[in-house]
Amino acid sequence: MTRLALSHLTLSHFRSHKRAVLEVDPRPIAIYGSNGAGKTNLLEAVSLLSPGRGLRRAATDDLIRRPEALGWKVSATLQSLHQTHEVATQAEPGASRQVRIDDKSATQVALGRIGRVLWLVPSMDRLWIEGADGRRRFLDRATLSFEPIHADAVLSYEKAMRERNRLLKDMVRDAHWYAALERQMADAGAKIHANRQAAVMALNTAQEAAQTAFPTAALTLVQADPPLPDPDDPSCLLDAFAQNRGRDMAAGRTLIGPHRSDLQAVYAAKGVAAKDCSTGEQKALLISLILANGRALARDFGAPPILLLDEVAAHLDAGRRAALYDEICALGAQAWMTGTGPELFGELDSRAQYVEVSDEEGRSTVQQKEKP
Repeated sequence: MTRLALSHLTLSHFRSHKRAVLEVDPRPIAIYGSNGAGKTNLLEAVSLLSPGRGLRRAATDDLIRRPEALGWKVSATLQSLHQTHEVATQAEPGASRQVRIDDKSATQVALGRIGRVLWLVPSMDRLWIEGADGRRRFLDRATLSFEPIHADAVLSYEKAMRERNRLLKDMVRDAHWYAALERQMADAGAKIHANRQAAVMALNTAQEAAQTAFPTAALTLVQADPPLPDPDDPSCLLDAFAQNRGRDMAAGRTLIGPHRSDLQAVYAAKGVAAKDCSTGEQKALLISLILANGRALARDFGAPPILLLDEVAAHLDAGRRAALYDEICALGAQAWMTGTGPELFGELDSRAQYVEVSDEEGRSTVQQKEKP
């Protein structure tokens, strides 16, 4: 089977880990230990081997282990399809994050080209009932897994929008000041919308074709009011920005565009909006989407992504836990999963490898174990 997996992971002065080294194989990895021991920090380290700010969206200085404050580094050996890469990311205090691939400086987008990483963390449990920002980030993460260059479009759009918003707040009325910024926003915004629509279609298709114990979430990408007639056409966005300057100036910010879109989901079998489902149903819908994303990538990229599932089993009954583990193993994904005790992974048995994380006077230690 074609794989996407880490075989070696090293953390140096990262969060609670002064130094941690793991030698793993492509099977799922069950990480257990008491609350606060440093389990999630391992997952966060892996998440930084992909584009973006990681699963906690933390600033680089917040990742530095205290009290040494020496800067941090995460490095790994990545088996990607039929190639092996040495990847690393690090930051010194007060400096931006650096990336190296095969001992050469690289961009974060380059990480996305050779690997795919998806995650599900407890803070996402309220995804369907809180603000649209979180849902856009969730969708953009999925979109990035299909199209790594999506990150560049988002950064370009947001940079230009910040400059435009500054002009709006300063009540600048000269159209010439807006022209280049709005052109940049229109070009990037059209790509963002088209990429998101393609990702939504891929996730819906992957769910419809799957044999799964988890419910289907029918997804829709919704524009902000008023909707644009052709949001993936740059000229349509460009006209809209120009026509909306007066309204935007009154608000002091840009009120239309892909930064105002939202992702809506419906529990398909019941016809109930995700926001109106029970907590358990909302969690099941999220798991379904992560698995669907994995299946779609296995087809399109050639291998399933690395999955980071933090406390995913905590609120699942034994039947749902077993179903989740069966689907992960059938998918062939290297899933890094955390839980407070090994009993939460009992259904995996020898299909997984086990890591115990403990805390010793504020310092996390990791120990690889035989099947508990």
